[in-house]
Order: sequence, then structure tokens, then C-alpha cells
Amino acid sequence: MKLGIIRCQQTEDYCPGSGCFKAVRNRKGAFAEANEDIEIIGFANCGGCPGKKAVLRAKLLVERGADTIAFASCIQKGTPIGYPCPFHARMKKLLQTWRPENIRLLDYTHDAPGEKTSMDNKQQERD
Repeated sequence: MKLGIIRCQQTEDYCPGSGCFKAVRNRKGAFAEANEDIEIIGFANCGGCPGKKAVLRAKLLVERGADTIAFASCIQKGTPIGYPCPFHARMKKLLQTWRPENIRLLDYTHDAPGEKTSMDNKQQERD
């Protein structure tokens, strides 16, 4: 997987992206079931509210080699400030409309603190 991450411009002062990078490195969150090597191609912000530049950022990441675009968890889950992006659904729709068929789109990168993960849920089902 060649990954491009789009983050919230508003959270740049609060978060350097380490949670996203850690999730990729440790195969957690959206990457828990990835069975391939993951290379981070780029890490860009959405361009600020209302996220109109998200498609431009995604295009740039794809031009640089990304085959997967992920919204950082700050956009969909509101980490670390507890405020999800009110424009997330619109940005996702724009990216789905634009993206070539071979480009994957991920809603988030890592789980929010205290959130049950899909792996936790699978473990509970086995117990």
C-alpha cells in the first residue's frame, strides 16, 4: 500500500501526526488487517475549512504514487481535540466522485482513545 494521508488543518497545532504514523507502523486502526507493506507517500492538510482543497491534495498524493488515501482520524473521529470535522461527509463524497477506481479511500487512520477497536470486537466474539 502506498498511502497518502489528509489531515485537518485546524489540528496541526495540537497534533504532529504521530498517532497516524504509529497506527501505520504497528498495523492498528484502519491498518489492522493490512497484509502488505505500507509506504507513506505524503501527509497533507485538507486546506482548511470547508475542505474544498481535499481533492487537490488527494490528486497531488496520487500523482506522487499513492494508491490509498486516508482521512486522518482528526477529520472523522475528532482526535485529539474531540471535534470531528463538520465537512467530513462532504469531503468524502467529493473524493469518492473524483477518485479513479484503483484508488482506495479510508475513513480514518487510528482509533480514538478509549474507543473499542475492530480487533477488540473480534476478540470478544471469540471469547
